[in-house]
Amino acid sequence: MNTNRKSESLTFIWRATSLHVISYFIAGIFALLFMNYREQFASDTLAVIMRPVDSPLVALGPSLQLIRGIIIALVLLPFIGIISSKNGWIKLLFLILGLSYISTIGPTFGSFDGYIYTKIPYQYHLLGIPETLIYVFLFSFFLFLWYRKPAKTWNIITIILVVLIVIMSLLGYLASTGILTQ
Repeated sequence: MNTNRKSESLTFIWRATSLHVISYFIAGIFALLFMNYREQFASDTLAVIMRPVDSPLVALGPSLQLIRGIIIALVLLPFIGIISSKNGWIKLLFLILGLSYISTIGPTFGSFDGYIYTKIPYQYHLLGIPETLIYVFLFSFFLFLWYRKPAKTWNIITIILVVLIVIMSLLGYLASTGILTQ
């Protein structure tokens, strides 16, 4: 791999990873505040399979999204040309929505197979749709935009946001485990 291609790949991996972490965090905060996830996850139906929102691992979740972001970036790496093309964000939006939400391999919430094979009431399948749409829109649109209008400002903003998200996540983890007290 030549130096230019390697640099292009590393740039893409950073962009996709950082935007995944930021988009995931924003969508998650929206869901927590406006979709009443705290109460929903404590319901008889979801408490069996979902951790409570104040669980240490849930608090650590945004930091762990760095790993998932790298995986997403590596999977999307061959599609840089499509993502940066005209209407690339719409293509990316449908790709992510289709493969990671609607048509998953297993019967997850809101997926095609989830409706068929799980006993989970439809209200819980529908619950995640706003969070998913926010994430997919933010991630695909801003990744596309970053390629269409590259600037150092993007790097500065994303570095600051990712660092803040990781710090908040780690502090939340430490507080929920009792290591960090008031």
